[in-house]
Amino acid sequence: MKMILTPATDPDQYIACLGGWQRAQAEALRLAVRDAVPELQERLKWGHLVYFLNGPVLLIRAEPARVLFGFWRGQRLRHIEPRLKPGGKYEMATLQLGPDTPLLRATVTRLASEAAMLNRVIGDPTVAAGPAARSTA
Repeated sequence: MKMILTPATDPDQYIACLGGWQRAQAEALRLAVRDAVPELQERLKWGHLVYFLNGPVLLIRAEPARVLFGFWRGQRLRHIEPRLKPGGKYEMATLQLGPDTPLLRATVTRLASEAAMLNRVIGDPTVAAGPAARSTA
């Protein structure tokens, strides 16, 4: 799927450039993540929101038909949210959200908190994956 391309240069502009349900969904995720783990560094990277703490932790990416809520170590978080779909490099897993996809704020908070804790304990997931995975990151 294609992401929604914006002229945004920072996270606030990214949210402001979105419209409709994608904006509402991304904004709600962003607020819950920032409240759950205030020490995460929020950046606009690769055209979407990425949160860092000892390496990348999670992402919020708006696309025309969905909003992705993804985690670099998401495969370790499936006990919290079984709809996380494994895929990609590292231990990535993403949750695909549509306009009517139910997702409790408490679940978002728990996912973000545990994902950040994994990076605190284990370190940068791109380093833990080894040089072959990093070379294309």
